[in-house]
Amino acid sequence: MLREIRPAIVLLLALTLITGLGYPLAMTGIAGILLPRQAQGSLIERDGKVIGSALIGQEFKSEGYFHGRPSATTAPDPNDATKTLPSPYNAANSGGSNLGPTSKALADRVKEDVDKLKAENPNSAVPQDLVTTSASGLDPDISPEAALFQVPRVAKARNMPEERLRELVAQNTKTRYAALLGEPRVNVLELNLALDAAAK
Repeated sequence: MLREIRPAIVLLLALTLITGLGYPLAMTGIAGILLPRQAQGSLIERDGKVIGSALIGQEFKSEGYFHGRPSATTAPDPNDATKTLPSPYNAANSGGSNLGPTSKALADRVKEDVDKLKAENPNSAVPQDLVTTSASGLDPDISPEAALFQVPRVAKARNMPEERLRELVAQNTKTRYAALLGEPRVNVLELNLALDAAAK
């Protein structure tokens, strides 16, 4: 029996070392050499200080900034461990709301967001990604249409020409990967940093 158990234990240990230690370390090393910025989290710095990541959205509330998609992430309620509170773009608790298409709470929240956005820009249709959350709740990007929809509000708050803001959106629009995968998109943090730079 020992003859049968010994090879199984050796194989288990060998595969644990290879797949649990060797492979992850090798991939981390290769990624650090080939794609150092991405391997470190695609961090974005301003004045030598890390202010965010190109991979994780941030909440912008000011009228003078472009806003990202709604985020359904939550955090534990400090006063009651059995409850949660909204915590937008909480990377420690990535996930969607799990509310289905027949949910009244979801329908009410979307209607409230649509009404608010229509009041902000009554002459344009509200882009879908400004009222729907992503599956992760951390999406850092919006569609170019969603960015252009917000131009009148941002222009008014910053007292800037709308045409200049449309140029910034165009300059910060990324195309499909390899011209095939994904959709055109605008990283909200990068656009807002370009907006700050243009306003100086």
